[in-house]
Amino acid sequence: MQHALALARRGTGLASPNPMVGCVIVREGQIVGEGFHQYEWRDHAEIVALKSAGEKARGATLYVTLEPCNHIGRTGPCTEAIIAAGVQRIVVAVEDPNPVNSGRGFERLRAAGIEVVTGVCEEEARRLNETFACWIRTKKPFVTLKSALTLDGQLALPQSQKKAGKNPGKRSHDAWITSDPLLTDRSGLPRRKPLLRVVLDSKLRLSPQSRIVKTSDDDLLLFAAVPVNSTKAHKLQDAGVELIRAKTKNRHMDLPSVLAELGRREILSVLLEAGPALNGAALAASIVHKLFLFYAPKIAGENRVPFAIASKLNVPPLRDVRTQLFGPDIAVEAYLQDVYNK
Repeated sequence: MQHALALARRGTGLASPNPMVGCVIVREGQIVGEGFHQYEWRDHAEIVALKSAGEKARGATLYVTLEPCNHIGRTGPCTEAIIAAGVQRIVVAVEDPNPVNSGRGFERLRAAGIEVVTGVCEEEARRLNETFACWIRTKKPFVTLKSALTLDGQLALPQSQKKAGKNPGKRSHDAWITSDPLLTDRSGLPRRKPLLRVVLDSKLRLSPQSRIVKTSDDDLLLFAAVPVNSTKAHKLQDAGVELIRAKTKNRHMDLPSVLAELGRREILSVLLEAGPALNGAALAASIVHKLFLFYAPKIAGENRVPFAIASKLNVPPLRDVRTQLFGPDIAVEAYLQDVYNK
């Protein structure tokens, strides 16, 4: 199953809006077939593995990171292909969070006389597809708030010491909301569709001559809380920026409606990397699922709060808190919402 999970991760940036899935087929202690899912290839991981195994799949054990589908979508049911191939036993990491399929794949396989074992490496498999689980159940993307801080809790260091943390993870997201003036995907790694750069600009202050607009390649989406039919708006559109007038609530941009629009565009995950006002607004709107905080071993000595939020804000207790090192920086990862048990 660990090998199947490693295969699934190869679909990072290539499987969305489908889940990342890896599959390994074992017969008499030997791997006879394997595969992972890429959206453009259409075939699910099980089908890729079955094709590579051929007749050797008969009587074998199939390991897969997600419950096989038992419905017709872009492809036929994987359950029927598994049954037809003569697989004797199947080991699955986690149940499919898609309500259309959840549990039905297991039922079909068991009804066909195939032994089904579940829950192997379940937590790891859940984390792998938490963004898909969120989107398929709510039709809104999974939001990770990332912030680089100093040891005294400041959002930014003085200009001469500005760099406070690393910036991993963009490739695993479909969209990026940030205040960075460049806002470009510099990972150099393959992805099926460009990283969507999202700007929340309530009063449409963004200049058509700004660096972010000049780097636009049909990958820049701007939400504004004012009409988008002005002369300036037309100039931005001519420069390749897509404009949307966002809904407002209490005179502020309605962030849940922004996420709903991104979800409609099959954006499964968003990396939010912004200033204290937007960070605080996101927490207040309860749209953040995960926190990724990077602490640099430095003292800023200033008074710049990372999250500008109301004192009465009821932020839920953090769950599944983990720490890890990125060079000299300490990363704290924690969850605010459980997308699997909603």
